[in-house]
Amino acid sequence: MRYLLLSGGQVVNSGGTVRADVLVRDGKVEAIGDLAGLPITDVRREDCTGRFLLPGGVDVHTHIDSPMMGTTTADDFASGTRAAACGGTTTVVDFAMQPPGEKLVSSLQAHRARAEERAVVDYGFHMCVTDLYDGATDEFPEIVESGVTSFKVFMAYRGTLMLHDGDLFEVLRRSSALGGQVCVHAENGDVIDRLAAELVAAGRTGPASHELARPPSTEVEAVQRAIRISRMADAPLYFVHLSTEGAVAAVAEARAREWAVAGETCTHYLTLDRSLYDAPGFEPAKVVLTPPLRTREHRDALWRGLRAGTLGVVSSDHCPFCLTEKQRLGEHDFRAIPNGGPGVEHRMIVMYAEGVRAGRISLEKLVELTATTPARQFGLFPAKGAIVAGADADIVVLDPDGATTISAATQQQRMDYTPYEGWTLPGALEAVYSRGELIARNGEYVGADGRGRFLRRATL
Repeated sequence: MRYLLLSGGQVVNSGGTVRADVLVRDGKVEAIGDLAGLPITDVRREDCTGRFLLPGGVDVHTHIDSPMMGTTTADDFASGTRAAACGGTTTVVDFAMQPPGEKLVSSLQAHRARAEERAVVDYGFHMCVTDLYDGATDEFPEIVESGVTSFKVFMAYRGTLMLHDGDLFEVLRRSSALGGQVCVHAENGDVIDRLAAELVAAGRTGPASHELARPPSTEVEAVQRAIRISRMADAPLYFVHLSTEGAVAAVAEARAREWAVAGETCTHYLTLDRSLYDAPGFEPAKVVLTPPLRTREHRDALWRGLRAGTLGVVSSDHCPFCLTEKQRLGEHDFRAIPNGGPGVEHRMIVMYAEGVRAGRISLEKLVELTATTPARQFGLFPAKGAIVAGADADIVVLDPDGATTISAATQQQRMDYTPYEGWTLPGALEAVYSRGELIARNGEYVGADGRGRFLRRATL
């Protein structure tokens, strides 16, 4: 087959929606418009009447096959990217962790090897810096030259992942000099550790205490501090997984001053409530996420921040630890529960249902938040993030009249639960194309194994 023609659908980009046909050739979008009478042969035609054609999702925050908190995330690059594909995400940017005692370049190489010939969607990496040993920043040029143009720093988890403020300053400064950017996990880790120790000493060791140890102020203070440090370093800053009203306000103030500060939130912070921590027994461990889920006023502030452009990206923070593994490690002390949960498979449909169909955002805004802006922010646009001539033909066919029921029994993620268990949502992802290849149909993966390509990302 030389051509693919998706006909009769509504093509949705961040700038608008138009009824048009999309012609694909050699994995690229060849043309968009009224192409019904185009004199071509050797073409496969797909009728998309009544469907929306969206750019394939770009998820810039995943943790796949990643060692963390004494274990490894449940999805490898085969299962994790199959889940992404079935959920309409055709590009992921994953975090390459620096294990204890390992050098940065060798850590990145090892993580990339885990993805090669396993990933089924296209992928890139951020480099996590957890130990700024002597000479670590001398490796930054090689990392950036390899196409990994962003770094991540944690302001929490002292003794394992956390860097102190001086190291954060140095990472910001050296990355910026190379045209890179730094993703920051912003929580006041030292205060959290004190609060957590007090809870355990009082006998409150269950998973619900995870929320109590991480009040909103621990995020807000760290966001404000990181912004000040980024100004000292004269460097751009990107906040991952923001969850609080105060963090949105801090980012808005920085952007109003035209500082290079950007941020994301995640699907679960927009849709799930902290009342899940009130569930009996060990059930709250399912949502032991970092930061924890918040109350309605914070969710409302996040939606306002998205509409206003203060926050530009919705990611999944797919960090899948099975409930059995969480219980094995942290049954007697919530501090040992691996922090994270599944999300890459359901990000797009949950955002469509809870965002677009609930009247919170437009369909064009959905595309902006889940595809266009993440692609722009991390050096992937215009090949990714839009349905335009010359772009990769990463296209999601969404049936607005369909319905999707989420269940652990049917999901592709290698997980024994989903926080959205039993949710029935309006809309269904009918087909997913990656570089013009059909890779998912009605929630099932139908593509080839290991077809994903490593993406070299541009600098700022």
